[in-house]
Amino acid sequence: MKSLEKNLIKFESLNTMPVGVSVDTTPSKKAWAESLDIKRIRLLSDFWPHGEVAKLYGIFREKNGFSERANIIVDEDQRIAFMKVYEIRQLPDVQEIIDFLSGK
Repeated sequence: MKSLEKNLIKFESLNTMPVGVSVDTTPSKKAWAESLDIKRIRLLSDFWPHGEVAKLYGIFREKNGFSERANIIVDEDQRIAFMKVYEIRQLPDVQEIIDFLSGK
């Protein structure tokens, strides 16, 4: 999420709005954002019904109760334009998203 914050101006120049979504509660997300000094990126809670958004995208890990790590781009028609799932311990590559949005 820090990489989204760091690259917000670049995302805005590409006419996009990055958001972070997880199954954590809203108060937890607020505390987490404050601890990481995230002030401008919208962090959305998929807490209740638990993981419903992640389930819609097929990335909810029922056994673990949380979602995969993934980058997903949804276009204006609410269709998935890009999706990549990463290993849980791997941070998603924000440059990969910037390159995709830039047409590289």
